[in-house]
Amino acid sequence: MTSTPPPQRRGARTQQSRFSSRLESWKLHHRAMAIDSLRRLLRHPLGSLLTMLAIAIALMLPAGLWLTLDSVRGLDAELTQSATLTVYLDSTVDSAEAERIHQAVMAQPEVIETRLIDADEGLQELQQSLGLDDTLVGLDENPLPFSIVVHPDDVSPQTMQATADYFAGMAGVDEVRLDLAWVERLRQITELGNRIALGLGVLFGLGVLLIVGNTIRLAVESRRREIEVVMLIGATHAFVRRPFLYSGAWYGLGGGVLALLLLGLGGQWLALPVTSLAQSYGADFTMPSLGLGGSTILLFCSTLFGWLGAWLAVSRHLSSIKPE
Repeated sequence: MTSTPPPQRRGARTQQSRFSSRLESWKLHHRAMAIDSLRRLLRHPLGSLLTMLAIAIALMLPAGLWLTLDSVRGLDAELTQSATLTVYLDSTVDSAEAERIHQAVMAQPEVIETRLIDADEGLQELQQSLGLDDTLVGLDENPLPFSIVVHPDDVSPQTMQATADYFAGMAGVDEVRLDLAWVERLRQITELGNRIALGLGVLFGLGVLLIVGNTIRLAVESRRREIEVVMLIGATHAFVRRPFLYSGAWYGLGGGVLALLLLGLGGQWLALPVTSLAQSYGADFTMPSLGLGGSTILLFCSTLFGWLGAWLAVSRHLSSIKPE
């Protein structure tokens, strides 16, 4: 004799079975709509490619500016590490006194390396930097004093300024030059560029929404009769909206892939002049790239913008469609 399950258990199993069936149908419909929307894009390759290219350009400009600023930040870090203090001694200081001051400077804990330059060596370096060859050799008297080039441990502007003020107060020191002012200007320009890049990112993000929205709007209008028919037989707005959302996501993803390709080509094009500029300042620097993390973020944002642009366009036009 078999026992039948209680009604409550049978009802729970039935409800669970219905939920599983609905979930499976929902998954199958999403998969079918994703494949169908991709096929529709591939049926019109030229139009789809132009739309994706417009999205790629809109994404590439702020991303390229951000990469350029990242290059400047990397160059800034390289140049800052090579920042120095130049301590000029009084013209009356002889070689013995200059060596004593040099030893006092070396003894400071914040100093990692120093170099004492005498008057003759300083004159030779001046000739080489100005390209005057032996023009200055005929001077009756060498006007240059002893100098000490100091490489500090901490190259932050505040610490270097405090170190320069300390050296300036030492006996026999005439002047201390801080070779970091132009680096600070570079940092200020970089900060301005960051804000410009953020503003352009927002503006071009809105541009992606408009591009995808206009494309999806035309697709909705071309399938207006089909939409009216499925709405007459009871289709919900979510059901009708789904294929267009996938179309927008495909547009965004394709635009993101094209943007990565264009950024890669642009990076290769700019690599040589940027490296040459860095080497002219004595820095070893290479062009940065988005990398795996940055590429993933770019693709995610482009897909999200495409999906959001499609959602806005379809939602607006579905409210105006009245099936008859």
